[in-house]
Amino acid sequence: MPIRRVGRLRRRIAYWTAAVCMTTVNIPATSAAEAARDMVELRSVIPGIFLDIRYATPANFTGEILYDTAACFVRRAVAERLEGAWLELRSYGYALKVFDAYRPYAVTLRMWELVGDPRYVATPGNGSRHNRGAALDLTLVTLDGDELEMPSDFDDFSERAHHDYTGASAAAIRRRELLRDVMRRHGFLPYRGEWWHYDAADWRSYPILDIPLRDLLEIAPTMTNKRSGG
Repeated sequence: MPIRRVGRLRRRIAYWTAAVCMTTVNIPATSAAEAARDMVELRSVIPGIFLDIRYATPANFTGEILYDTAACFVRRAVAERLEGAWLELRSYGYALKVFDAYRPYAVTLRMWELVGDPRYVATPGNGSRHNRGAALDLTLVTLDGDELEMPSDFDDFSERAHHDYTGASAAAIRRRELLRDVMRRHGFLPYRGEWWHYDAADWRSYPILDIPLRDLLEIAPTMTNKRSGG
């Protein structure tokens, strides 16, 4: 292909990539209760799971408080699958700690505004699997919740976060691989560039939501009553 045509093609690809990145998702206008009908607070399904919701604090890569409360929600089916992984890991002497789960779409837009790099944050045009309540950021901890060495910190934007990184200690690599293997057995897909990020295999079946976490907390009892027939 002539060099001139290659240059035009590259510019065209760059143009359409930028357009996709800047396009926002059109979220249907429905009531919060209707849109979140199968969302559950994770601890209502797994009471013993540990939480460290970083985006409800400034201790995250943006340095901003992005969540209005430190709540942790996912789709009910996702929570039930995670419970299976949690039980298996406990049999090996480990527990799970969750850094992030459902993320309102508005927060994804803010992350893109601050970072603007599709390697590290979801683009506005696609949204995040976190926006669907179908992704989890988590790590292994002791049964008492104590931190364990992993190949990198959470939200590390270096090669240390990659699943194929070999420069970490043998213990950290072993834990990373155990977490990956167990999560896969229970229906989760690892994200290659972040050892802590796992998507539900059926994430595409869930719509993107933009409901603040505080609002979900308010409607959660109502949703629970409807499920139980109360």
